[in-house]
Amino acid sequence: MNKRIKTALISVSNKSILKILIKNLSKYKIKIISSGGTYKTIKSYGYKCTEVSKFTNFPELLDGRVKTLHPKIHAGILSDRDNKKHMKDLKNQNFEEIDLVICNFYPFDKVLKITNNNNKIIENIDIGGPAMVRAAAKNYKNVTVITSCDDYENLLNELKLRKGSTSLTFRRNMSEKAFMETGSYDASIFNYFSKVSKNIYPEKKLIVSTKVKELRYGENPHQTGAIYSLNENQKIKQLHGKMLSYNNYNDIYSALLISKSLPNNLGTVIVKHANPCGVSINKGKINSFKSALSCDPTSAFGGIVSCNFKLDEKTAKEINKIFFEVVLADGFDFKALKELKKKKNLRIIDSRSFRIKDFSNFTNNFNNLLTQSTDLKPFNLNNFKVVSKIKPSKKIMDNLMFAFNVCRFVKSNAIVITKDFSTVGIGSGQASRVDSCRIAINKLRSQNKNYKRDELYAASDAFFPFTDGIEELVLSGVKAIIQPSGSINDKEIIKFANKLGIILVFSKTRHFRH
Repeated sequence: MNKRIKTALISVSNKSILKILIKNLSKYKIKIISSGGTYKTIKSYGYKCTEVSKFTNFPELLDGRVKTLHPKIHAGILSDRDNKKHMKDLKNQNFEEIDLVICNFYPFDKVLKITNNNNKIIENIDIGGPAMVRAAAKNYKNVTVITSCDDYENLLNELKLRKGSTSLTFRRNMSEKAFMETGSYDASIFNYFSKVSKNIYPEKKLIVSTKVKELRYGENPHQTGAIYSLNENQKIKQLHGKMLSYNNYNDIYSALLISKSLPNNLGTVIVKHANPCGVSINKGKINSFKSALSCDPTSAFGGIVSCNFKLDEKTAKEINKIFFEVVLADGFDFKALKELKKKKNLRIIDSRSFRIKDFSNFTNNFNNLLTQSTDLKPFNLNNFKVVSKIKPSKKIMDNLMFAFNVCRFVKSNAIVITKDFSTVGIGSGQASRVDSCRIAINKLRSQNKNYKRDELYAASDAFFPFTDGIEELVLSGVKAIIQPSGSINDKEIIKFANKLGIILVFSKTRHFRH
């Protein structure tokens, strides 16, 4: 059902391409009503426009807070043209039908980014705009509503195709977008108030996110998938290679979480199936990569590499010797990029602008949403207590803290064995902590035939409830262990460590990752 547009109400905050819009609307002899800055802008273009106050015969009030909140405006938008009573009411009040509403709102989100002034923020909560848009969207059977500059071209194409009219399908699609805009706008305002009041877990959780893109499929080809961003500044930049998959994104974010937690310009992380299989902060870019790779080169095959430094040609050549799905770095030398691009399908990601801050994690299962803050608690010596008779040197303590930091990003139950600030054995995702110990030890032995037993350190993401796990590690050559406290057997664990003559450090904080 086509509806001819005779009268349009235009009130926009973003006036960037308003002139092109007005120029084209004028071709269809559409009467334009507007107010405030939009009215002045249209008049400055030399086009006819009726000011809202003249249209309603009522002045703007309260410094412009009340302009379009008037029965003549909303009756003109909401009236059902097929309802005789509605038409009679309009006629009795001498009201006109409004067929097109073009409106985008005060830039609330943009204002949040540039000021903490509460008064300025509150003044940028649009009231009249969302009210008009919701009214027009509800009455899409009769009224066309446009809420984004991106849809101006679609509107003009529709008017051209239908000689000044719009179709029911077009109006319904624009109505859906309109409610998306009003919903996300209100959610942003609500989230601002929740942040101010420090109401972290309100009775209702409103999430505003923007679609980055649809994915080829989800974890498997029979599943659909898409990626949405809660923060437009936290996007990664793909420079080359195939389209990123659902599983690629999972691995990328796991890798970034680890690499961004490491000292700048030192860290290399290799991830497979969202678990690290090699991490190093050895000095020298190529040494860092080689050390990370040597932890478990078999698992690294087909994984992803994340470097928290600018990648050079020499390191890029080493990376290209192995099959990786994705390479991330905080920038690339020209020659490094050229080298990596030799592999047509290799996904190359620039992650230099990606920042790890406190944020909420969400998990959705069976239409239930689990949320929690991210485990980014910084480590310092006050978090740890040496409980063994033998005390660690600064170098050993730094190595233990490195191992413990990696451990918190490994799926539980997690055991990490390190040497010289590089992982040499990682056991992850086991129901038994002893099994995780054995896996880490097997990784160590398979890749390190001639390791020095006095240079191995181990971390556990939770306490050892019994001595069996510690015994396995010590028999493999581990000389220092770091673990959270909290077991009823802590005293027995300390006694056992002292009996074996190893260093034991307790963390005051547990770091599970399920």
